[in-house]
Amino acid sequence: MKPIRLLLVDDDPLVRAGLSFMLGGAEDIEIVGEAGDGSEVAALVGEVRPDVVLMDIRMPTMDGLAATEELRKRPDAPEVVVLTTFHADEQVLRALRAGAAGFVLKDTAPAEIVSAVRAVAAGEPVLSPTVTQQLISQVAGGGPELDRRRRALGRLDALGEREREVAVAVGRGASNADIAAELYLSVATVKAHVSRVLTKLDLNNRVQIALLVHDAGLLNEG
Repeated sequence: MKPIRLLLVDDDPLVRAGLSFMLGGAEDIEIVGEAGDGSEVAALVGEVRPDVVLMDIRMPTMDGLAATEELRKRPDAPEVVVLTTFHADEQVLRALRAGAAGFVLKDTAPAEIVSAVRAVAAGEPVLSPTVTQQLISQVAGGGPELDRRRRALGRLDALGEREREVAVAVGRGASNADIAAELYLSVATVKAHVSRVLTKLDLNNRVQIALLVHDAGLLNEG
């Protein structure tokens, strides 16, 4: 089985050294490069072809948000996990909207960071919808929230009835197996629905589906 190719991006050499030591000890993870600023990421990704990028949010020239947005536009984009010191931060939420698969705090236990890298490499988000909702509620509110709800509902109109049901279930954090049982579908059919939802809504991953469903106010339905 091929190891997970990981790129570390942080402007603090000591943090990179610590992450390299921590993650380099995992047999299924190979650190293929390091960068000290977001401006270095695009070229380095093209060179070393990582599966996952562990990306600091705050860097001096190009921050992790801009670097994530740039990366996720690529057709062969690696998954991005955001590194941050704050769990309730507007920049973290913006990174998730840009396509990051999740975030981890810098003081997270080493084993949990390793698990996060493995999860996103397997196509799984590394934060629960509950955490997403808490993050949204702490950094958003007021008039813009109503506008965001209208826009989200408008985008979801592109979905068929069954696709919308699957999207809402994804927003609740249900696995494909859970959705299959709930809607009396096969797991393969659920996967197909999720894929169509991502395509129709021009989204990158399940985290973005959850964010959109939350913005639309659908997680309190039923």
